[in-house]
Amino acid sequence: MTAKVIDGKAFAAGVRAQVAEHVARLKEENGLTPGLAVVLVGEDPASKVYVKNKHASTIEVGMASFEHRLDASTGEAELLALIDQLNADPKVHGILVQLPLPGHLNSELVINRIDPAKDVDGFHISNVGRLGTGQKSMVPCTPLGCLMMLRDHHGKLAGLNAVVVGRSNIVGKPMAQLLLGDSCTVTIAHSRTKDLAEVCKRADILVAAVGRPEMITGDMVRPGATVIDVGINRIERDGKAKLVGDVHYDSAAAVAGAITPVPGGVGPMTIACLLANTLTACCRANGLAEPEGLTA
Repeated sequence: MTAKVIDGKAFAAGVRAQVAEHVARLKEENGLTPGLAVVLVGEDPASKVYVKNKHASTIEVGMASFEHRLDASTGEAELLALIDQLNADPKVHGILVQLPLPGHLNSELVINRIDPAKDVDGFHISNVGRLGTGQKSMVPCTPLGCLMMLRDHHGKLAGLNAVVVGRSNIVGKPMAQLLLGDSCTVTIAHSRTKDLAEVCKRADILVAAVGRPEMITGDMVRPGATVIDVGINRIERDGKAKLVGDVHYDSAAAVAGAITPVPGGVGPMTIACLLANTLTACCRANGLAEPEGLTA
């Protein structure tokens, strides 16, 4: 058996097309243009690439893009003042502060300064609490993307056993909450879980988000299970740099029913869901119906 490959790149392109369609309709029928503001502090190379890609994708779907690039030495008061300004700006529906921030800045303080309704990353403590209690919230982009792909592959998720390996606030915990929301039976496992292989083998849906290269191997996957690999790890192999996931792809693909590759799986969905969240935030702010199929 060879697993069906869940093509995140193609799926993300479909999500972006849906977003663009909704944006065009909002402009035509309501005179509204969803706006995303991205704040980058410092010169982190990976962050600069992410911000560039986010800007290009925002423009591509017809949204307004507001970029704010600040010096690495920017003080907390200045950054918080900018966030206050963006919170008050009616043209800005989504605000994203690119992480990591320079060490002298308190990330929690900064994230929680964002208006929860504009927190398109879904990291504000209010959104975390609302997601955890089953209320309407802004949902973190990566888990939302995983959920969309799982719904597309399985249809209904109710009653399936789901194991999430990883307990981060960015992926593991919100992923578990979203799967619970779709009536899965959810186990959160991690690097210190006893008999991790046995726990993973019980999963109909196995989400790997532990940040360890190729930690999940084929003998840990139940035959026919759906494997979602959130990991992006750079390793050296045969003298070359290579991107691998948290799942050992070849051995897992030989057992699983479906699997996401790395690269080209979950990664492209993150920016697509950021755009979807910005669209949702714009609709909510203006009392309009939320876009179907693009929310949790």
